[in-house]
Amino acid sequence: MNFLRKIVDSGRKLYHEPGSKFHKLWPMFDAAETFLFAPSTTAPKNGPHVRDYIDLKRTMTMVIYALLPCLVWSIYNTGWQHFHALATNAEAAKALTSDGYTAGWLQGLLFGSAYAPNVAAPSLMDIVVFGLDQMLPILFVSYFVGLNIEALFSVLRKEEVSEGYLVSGMLIALIVPPSIPLWQLAIAVAFSVVLCKEVFGGTGMNIFNVAMMARAFLFFAYAGQMSGDKVWVAGNGAGNLIDGYSSPTALAAAANAELTSNTLAPVAGHHVESAAAAIQQAGYSWSDLFFGFVPGSAGETSAFCILIGAAILILTGIGSWRTMLAGVLGLAATTLLIQGLHGTEDGIFGLPIQYHLVCGGFLFGLVFMATDPVTCPETDRGKWIYGFLIGALTVLVRCVNPAYPEGMMLAVLLMNAFAPTIDHFVVQANIRRRKARLG
Repeated sequence: MNFLRKIVDSGRKLYHEPGSKFHKLWPMFDAAETFLFAPSTTAPKNGPHVRDYIDLKRTMTMVIYALLPCLVWSIYNTGWQHFHALATNAEAAKALTSDGYTAGWLQGLLFGSAYAPNVAAPSLMDIVVFGLDQMLPILFVSYFVGLNIEALFSVLRKEEVSEGYLVSGMLIALIVPPSIPLWQLAIAVAFSVVLCKEVFGGTGMNIFNVAMMARAFLFFAYAGQMSGDKVWVAGNGAGNLIDGYSSPTALAAAANAELTSNTLAPVAGHHVESAAAAIQQAGYSWSDLFFGFVPGSAGETSAFCILIGAAILILTGIGSWRTMLAGVLGLAATTLLIQGLHGTEDGIFGLPIQYHLVCGGFLFGLVFMATDPVTCPETDRGKWIYGFLIGALTVLVRCVNPAYPEGMMLAVLLMNAFAPTIDHFVVQANIRRRKARLG
């Protein structure tokens, strides 16, 4: 390590001395140094300062640690869903070319172009390699495009490169389908970083969560690759998995719970289907939803892994437990209210609380995006209000808008816009209360 330290120190003059050949690129040098070593800046020793190495780099690193369980599961589940679809669908043969299974880039690199896995009983290696085959390019594109844009703006502004995108880049990769076209992902990342972050001043200045804005861009610009029943299971090296194959998410199955003739509760001469029953009929048990054996965006399927990340964020003080708890309370209260109005058998209106919690991206968005310290309120009371409204809006969008079963994205972005207003009214209420107390 000392050898590496000497190399970095010897190159500092080339970047930091005014008039040096690479002086304009000093933000790039500082970014590399910060990545390799702990920051050298410390508080003065002659003052009442709390001395700690905590800084933006360490904060972002802890969030990355919290995301690792979701990343690992996204790799495994992407591969598992792929082979599960091939093994259980009668049309699986359509996924194979006349020469056999078409290997992906990593499968071909490790096993050769003649790779032919046993799709009925794939090994753990088969599953993991396929997951890496899909997830590594998504991660690479997300980081490559985003970090290069960040570096460009840092050079133009003559500022240090911020570590903030280390988290955003991974979040973006985890909230998109594993089948997302990489060129669409690159456009979404560029849009989000430039128009939703850099134009506001960079890290710490953005109004909206960067990762969620990238997903919103993809959803509205390329809806066909972000919704429906055919995008959640990745195909092999030939492209599509199975012609005509569809694998609805649990929320889509719940949203499609409709009037039917083989359920119990009569309504206006018809019968309504329980959303929970529709989810089970789609082949998903509650334990499948909790542990993540379901199709969906790469990193948001496993509530178990998300809760591990939530524990890390809460224990380190990086994520607000108030926002998380308030979000769950808002979801529960709104669910009970809607069930009181519509009953427990009226399609998605009757979806139980425990299913709302583990379906879709609610927990992932609540833990990793709603708690974003840049876009959420600063006051404690504001965090309670903010989180509660996110949970309530998520349920409302899921139930009221049948064309869009997932409401977390819209809820987070809408409350991002109102976060400063919430803080303003909380502060003003505190001022009025103190004035009244002091006379």
